[in-house]
Amino acid sequence: MADRLACGDFLPVMCWRWGFPGRPDQVAQVREISRPLLAGHPLEGDILLVLSELLSNAIRHTRSARPGGLVVTEVRRWRRGVAVAVIDQGGPNEPVLRTAGETLDAFAEGGRGLLTVDAYATWWRWHGDARSRTVTAFFLR
Repeated sequence: MADRLACGDFLPVMCWRWGFPGRPDQVAQVREISRPLLAGHPLEGDILLVLSELLSNAIRHTRSARPGGLVVTEVRRWRRGVAVAVIDQGGPNEPVLRTAGETLDAFAEGGRGLLTVDAYATWWRWHGDARSRTVTAFFLR
C-alpha cells in the first residue's frame, strides 16, 4: 500500500456477529440484516455480494449444510474499512481460488464464488481445518 496505515486503522469500531442455520434461504436474510450496518459505505453493494458468496460457499461445501448445521457471519466496520467473515463447521476440502479456463467450466453454474470474492475485496484469507473454517474478506477505503 502506498500510504502507511496506523494500528488504529484496523481496530474495529463496531462488530456484529450472528449464527444462522446452514440453509440456502438464510443468504437473503443475512444480506438484509447486514445492509443497514454497511449503509453509507461506498462499497456497500460489493461487500454484500461478497458476503453472500462466502455464505453460499459455506452452505454448499461444508458440514454447516447438514441438518442442524450452523454458520456464523461477522461484519466489522472501522474508520478505514470493513471486513466480513463467515465461520463454518468445516469440511473435507480447503477453499481454492480457481482461475477461469483452468478447471472452470465456462457454462457451469458454480465455481466462481472465490473468483468474485477475489475480484471485489481488497484482499481475503482463510484459516481453520476440517472441523471449522473462517473465510474473511477485507475492504479498505
